[in-house]
Amino acid sequence: MFSRSNPYADGQVLKVAGHPVRLKVSRRARRISLRVDRTNREILAVAPNTRRLAEAVDFARERRAWVSGQLCDLPEPESLFPDGEVWVFGKRCRLRTGAGRAQFIAGRPNRIVNCGRDEVDPWMAGRVIRREAAAVFEAQVAAYCRRLRVPRPKVATADATTRWGSCTPATRYKPASIRLSWRLALAPWDVADYVIAHECAHLVHPNHGAKFWALVERLVGDPEPHRAWLRDYGPCLHAFGRL
Repeated sequence: MFSRSNPYADGQVLKVAGHPVRLKVSRRARRISLRVDRTNREILAVAPNTRRLAEAVDFARERRAWVSGQLCDLPEPESLFPDGEVWVFGKRCRLRTGAGRAQFIAGRPNRIVNCGRDEVDPWMAGRVIRREAAAVFEAQVAAYCRRLRVPRPKVATADATTRWGSCTPATRYKPASIRLSWRLALAPWDVADYVIAHECAHLVHPNHGAKFWALVERLVGDPEPHRAWLRDYGPCLHAFGRL
């Protein structure tokens, strides 16, 4: 039940200009804002607390043209089909269905993503690629930590909608941790490697100051081409496997 003073709730979905807008309460938010959730193809209207959700709704309605434009510009979901191709860390792979555990299989000339079913299941294909991404991320983070001479953090994969990676510095009670979007596996290797290096650099400099960017450049060269690629083609990664 909603109170009369506040008819909105965290997680509620409204239509603005015919598009879904999900209300979200974030304690880290300092103001009302709108974000694009590319994974779920909706807009997030974010408020710092429940009382301000009505403001978030008004803000979304005031910016209905922006809402419509952002969602209309998203790439159409990429269909998956047997014997179709997908690029994983810059290498071409073929989708295959059949009995057995979903897995990567060494194939010639390309690797094969065995989806383990009679039809290509987007969720299953994503799960197989995510498992592959986790192993690659773990190994590359370990390599950068050796170069930087810092303790290796805990590494996890995620399906974040607004960030390709994040780094939580170590505290007195917890070791450092890095989270990376598994969808980076669908990007060229140099782009994925840049994001990994970026987050590892935060283990040394937990900010985006001049020393941080100098370290990133020392690890992977000029980061701008990789950042530009993610701005231009990142939405396509989020469209992968969507129905």
